[in-house]
Amino acid sequence: MTRIRNWDTFAFIAGYHLFLVVFALTAWTMVSWPAGTLFLLTFIAGGLSITAGYHRLYSHKAYEANPVFEWAILLSSTLALQWSALIWSHDHRIHHNHVDTEADPYSIKKGFWYAHVGWLFDYKRDFQKDLVKDLLANPRVVFQDRHYLLLSVLVNAAVFGVGCLFMSPFASFYFGVVLRIAAIHHCTWFINSLAHTIGSKTYARELSAVDNAVLAFLTFGEGYHNYHHAFAADYRNGVRWYHFDPTKWLIWTASKLGFASKLKSIQTIRVQKALVEKDRRLLVEHLREEIDELAHEFANRLEELSLRFDALSSKLMATMRELKNAEADRRRELKREVRRLREDLQQHWREWVRLTRQATRQYQLDHAH
Repeated sequence: MTRIRNWDTFAFIAGYHLFLVVFALTAWTMVSWPAGTLFLLTFIAGGLSITAGYHRLYSHKAYEANPVFEWAILLSSTLALQWSALIWSHDHRIHHNHVDTEADPYSIKKGFWYAHVGWLFDYKRDFQKDLVKDLLANPRVVFQDRHYLLLSVLVNAAVFGVGCLFMSPFASFYFGVVLRIAAIHHCTWFINSLAHTIGSKTYARELSAVDNAVLAFLTFGEGYHNYHHAFAADYRNGVRWYHFDPTKWLIWTASKLGFASKLKSIQTIRVQKALVEKDRRLLVEHLREEIDELAHEFANRLEELSLRFDALSSKLMATMRELKNAEADRRRELKREVRRLREDLQQHWREWVRLTRQATRQYQLDHAH
């Protein structure tokens, strides 16, 4: 059972949940287009300010933003009521530095509900200034931190006031404030719990973080969590064209309008190269410990294929660098070489995926008996 040390946090969260339940039937009679619109708009604004701002901008420095964009984030984030960008980023950096260990504030190893919300009632923050020196040097972040409660009251009071122009005060408060806060809270908390429980480990098999497309829909792209933990500096979480990642689209659009710059992204070749190296270390090490010949055969094939992949990817990246500075008469030849190397690399990648899946199934089958 989670012990409660932060009674103020517990009282606030338990209190608004109780309010939502007690007045649910009354609120149901007041459902309307204005109420739904107010909820949806504030949910999107508050949720995106956490994902694009607190998470990818401040916690991971995946891009840079100009002051106008920062102020928009810092003010709209009060709709999420998740404390200041400074505190949020501090705790999140600790999470990444110590993921799946005792030092992780919301480690899934401590249980699903602890990671989801219980940690908020138990966590005693040992604030490490060195961990957020860059944020302490940002006057906008410091201002928001110092005046967070006042800013939160003003912004949420403004939302409530606007809502009262189109609906009753009760409906404005229920849908435009309390229900929206609860929805954003749980969607964010699901990243700490569900995104470390149910999904696929496409990029880092050794981590508890998983990719969950359904959760990505609810969290503006944050559900591709295994990729994020493997390559946290990338401004994208959903790296495929079909991945639902509105946060990525917002940041990209802001960069085209001059509000954001220096977007960091990991090259696909580098991603695949890193994955091959991770899988090789993880699988070959386990397979070498087995005594049957099939396991050793898999280990040898994985070792050989990883070396070929590494050599091919290194050659491709070197050729691409050469292409950038090549003379006109040499460029056509280099482009053909790049195309050929990409095709070879993609073939090797498909073979690697197939082989690692076979090796993993074999390893699991051996240990099931």
